[in-house]
Amino acid sequence: MMVAERNEMHQTERSGRSGATQGRADAAEAEITIRDMALEDIAPVFHLGEQLFTPDRWPTLYRTWDQSEVASLWASSTGTCLVADRNDEIAGFALGSIIDKPHGAWTYGYLLWLGVDPATSRRGIGGRLIRELTRRFRARGAKMVLVDTEAENKAAISLFRRVGFGEERPHVYFALRLSDQSEPEVEVPGELSSDEEAHRS
Repeated sequence: MMVAERNEMHQTERSGRSGATQGRADAAEAEITIRDMALEDIAPVFHLGEQLFTPDRWPTLYRTWDQSEVASLWASSTGTCLVADRNDEIAGFALGSIIDKPHGAWTYGYLLWLGVDPATSRRGIGGRLIRELTRRFRARGAKMVLVDTEAENKAAISLFRRVGFGEERPHVYFALRLSDQSEPEVEVPGELSSDEEAHRS
């Protein structure tokens, strides 16, 4: 899966802010609570994702985001799902999963989806969600946290770097429009084509 966040990831700290401005920022920060996602949060999280993962901006995310994805992660024993709660409204979410390979030496945490309401941007919500998710992953035995995003999502990449992610690898997404062409022929290893059969006979 992929991860996208909007607006909030452009947040930068400025040391020249006045004490009054800092006080207001601290008060706003105090309004946000990071907690476990509950059953009643599934619909609000899904609808916030619909606002963020739009077909014009993030077509791949739009195509793979649906309510069953949110519900299955919440219900899964390997899922770790958090929300940012602001006065009983969902201001953001982080949905992840534990990958425990049966014959592997390591357990991994995978941050699958991250979203923050643009109305609560510039409050560090994305970073807080990632740090809490990382803490939960570590408590469940994870040795590494994985995340991926589209190369054009510079804001997400900047955020992930700021909270400590590294070891970047190129990743390419493909799409095949089935309505635009006939069913592709698939070669089966060891199977001869009609020309090869004729030549053999």
